Amino acid sequence: MKKKLNKKEKKKSYTFQDTTDIIKDNIYCFAKEYFRYKNIILYNDDCLNENLFKKEFIDIIVTSPPYNVGMNYTSNNDTLTYENYLKFSEKWIKNCYLWSKNQARFLLNVPLDKNKGGQKSVGADITTIAQKVGWKYHSTIIWNEGNISRRTAWGSWLSASAPYVIAPVELIIVLYKDEWKKTHGTKKSDIKKDEFMSWTQGVWTFNGESAKRIGHPAPFPRQLPYRCIKLFSYLNDVVFDPFSGSGTTLIEAANNNRIGIGLELDSNYCKLSTSRIIKEVQSISF
Repeated sequence: MKKKLNKKEKKKSYTFQDTTDIIKDNIYCFAKEYFRYKNIILYNDDCLNENLFKKEFIDIIVTSPPYNVGMNYTSNNDTLTYENYLKFSEKWIKNCYLWSKNQARFLLNVPLDKNKGGQKSVGADITTIAQKVGWKYHSTIIWNEGNISRRTAWGSWLSASAPYVIAPVELIIVLYKDEWKKTHGTKKSDIKKDEFMSWTQGVWTFNGESAKRIGHPAPFPRQLPYRCIKLFSYLNDVVFDPFSGSGTTLIEAANNNRIGIGLELDSNYCKLSTSRIIKEVQSISF
C-alpha cells in the first residue's frame, strides 16, 4: 500500500531524475545528443534553433558567447557585421529565455566593449537586448583578468588627438527571468563564508585560460563558472551552457553536484569536451 503524502511531501522538487526525464523525453527534446556521462548531457546542436527544447528546464545559465572578433571557430562565423552580431545575440538569448524556469538566473560573460572594426559598446548593447526579450537585470560583475595580452593599440601616442582607452576587463552580466528570489529546488547551498563575502564584491580578479593548453580558441577559466554556480545556484540545479565549447561549465556543474546540460554546434569541440569531461569530472553522487 502506498504511503499517503503530506502537503510538504507533495510539493514539487527539482531532482536529477526529474530533469533527465524532461530532457531525454522525445516529446520535449529534439536536440541531437552527443554524450551523456554521470550528471552531464552534451548536445551537438545549434542554440539558434528555438525548437530544440519544448519545456522549461534551466535553473541557471553560465556562458560566454562568441565575441565576433575574428576568432577561428570552425563552425561559427566570428566576423559578422555588428548589426548582424546583435541580431544573432537576440536570437539565442531569446531561446534561452524560453527554455528557462521562471526563477532562472543568467550569468553572461561578454566584453565590456570592442575597438576592432570601430568602437562598440558590446556589454551595454547586449544587456539592452537581453532585457528586450524578457530577462530582468540584477547586477554586473567586473572580471579583472590577470593575464591580458600586451597593449598594441594606443591611438595617438602621447597626444590628445585620438587616444584609445582600453579597459583590461570583461563583464559577467547577472540577469534573471521572472523572480529573483529562489524558492524552488533543493534550497541547499554549498558556498563557504569567505567565498560568499569575497564573491559578492563586484570585482573578481583571476587569470584567463590558455587557448593552447585547452585546444579551443576562446576557453574561459574554470574559476568563472565555479564562482557563478556556487554563488547563484542550489545543489542539484540544472546548469545550462548554450555555447559549451571545451566543456568548462559542464565540468564545474558536475564537480559541484549540479546537472550540466550543454549545447555545442561544432562536433570537434564536442569531441574535445568529451575528453576533458571524462578526465576532469570527479566521482559524484546525488
